[in-house]
Amino acid sequence: DFWSSDLELDCQPFPHCIFRNFISSQAFAENLKKELLELNFHEKSNDLYKLKQCARFCTTVCRAALFGRFRSWLGEVLGVELEPTVDISCAKYEYTDVLLCHDDELEGRRVAFILYLVPPWQSSDGGTLDLYTTDSNLQPQSIVKPLVPSWNTLVLFEVSPVSFHQVSEVLSQDKCRLSLSGWFHGPSLERPPRHTVAPVQRNPHLPRDETVLLEWINPIYLDISYQEQIQENFEDSSEIQLKGFLKEEKFKEVSEALRLSQIEWKKRGPPNKRRYEAAALDSLPQCVSACWELLHSEAFFLLLSNFTGLRLHYLCPADDEENGDEEKDKKQQDDGEATGSSNEPSSADVSREKEPSTPLCCGEVRRWSHGGYTLLHDGEAARAEYALDLVLPFGCAGWQSEFGGFTCYVANEEDEELLTVYPEDNSLALVYRDKETLKFVKHVNHKSTSEPDGSSTCREFYDFSFVYYE
Repeated sequence: DFWSSDLELDCQPFPHCIFRNFISSQAFAENLKKELLELNFHEKSNDLYKLKQCARFCTTVCRAALFGRFRSWLGEVLGVELEPTVDISCAKYEYTDVLLCHDDELEGRRVAFILYLVPPWQSSDGGTLDLYTTDSNLQPQSIVKPLVPSWNTLVLFEVSPVSFHQVSEVLSQDKCRLSLSGWFHGPSLERPPRHTVAPVQRNPHLPRDETVLLEWINPIYLDISYQEQIQENFEDSSEIQLKGFLKEEKFKEVSEALRLSQIEWKKRGPPNKRRYEAAALDSLPQCVSACWELLHSEAFFLLLSNFTGLRLHYLCPADDEENGDEEKDKKQQDDGEATGSSNEPSSADVSREKEPSTPLCCGEVRRWSHGGYTLLHDGEAARAEYALDLVLPFGCAGWQSEFGGFTCYVANEEDEELLTVYPEDNSLALVYRDKETLKFVKHVNHKSTSEPDGSSTCREFYDFSFVYYE
């Protein structure tokens, strides 16, 4: 027989099966590996993964073995008729490559498979296939079974609403995790309605006057003529970074407090959406709390209005009050058109007729370290709306772009990146996004824990992340 019968079946945390020495001919397995490594691989990277992949290949013998008798046997075991069409691709995971938590569910996928063609492998090399438990809302909780790749081993699992798994980051700098993977197609398992989470509470501004601005902010950004220049640039590109935003002494004070004080950091999840730490607001030291209040203050809402032209304060004039010419009137007729699929996030200079509303904001203080990320997900796309994002980083001196931790803006349902914002000390990033623009923070990888000489370190940075709504 082409494939062996040395198998292990387990139903926890969800049904999966492990075939060791799957291909009975070691010579065939070795030749298959050699053939695969000669393929042209393309690096692929988005919110969910970073890896090298070759999507179209497969020898006739391999295809017949996986798609023929084995598919028939698998269908008999499951009691379903699997379709002749099978998705298959080849992937190489090397140092810092990763596939984050997901459930594999797409219409028609019934059984996922992975065939490993790897050198001797240990758990310390990373690259494990991690299986998650789920809570009562069918959301992933924690890893309960990490499967270490091994030569000529096939892993199967049933695709279902609870089949959450990940490929952990490869930590070995000299090994290649080579695999064939894909899906057998058949009738999908019934899926209950997706769990929806209540949106984050939004709050109006705090009653603080311009004194707080004079205390905290670099005086150049309080100059009216300079604010007009900033607004002009912002309306052209819908984004801007204001370097040296806080007074230097204030920035240093907050940086030290974030690093040294006994802040209570809480893990944010679930892992199919995000993984980072957020500060409990009642545990913030005085200077960090004061910076939080600055970004929440009425005076700051008005300052953002001056920077962006958005109506974040009642004193900010509407577009038609600023400019009554015909060209502006025509822009107002193009009410609320989203342009997220263009090469840049849509311009903030689009007037949208709507009922007067109170400007609101929500925000958090975040800590980013190895393993942190956020993912795009269906709920976020469904709730997308016009908003102004603010990020103010601390403690990222020496942080390299190759570490991850940067924010990417993408058009909904498209792979194209519209904008990337890298963390930079005391550089206030403002980005206006429309209903077709989504964002994620790229996975912070193992390079963030290594010094150039190979020794280990613990790098982390912090940021204030706010979202403002007109």
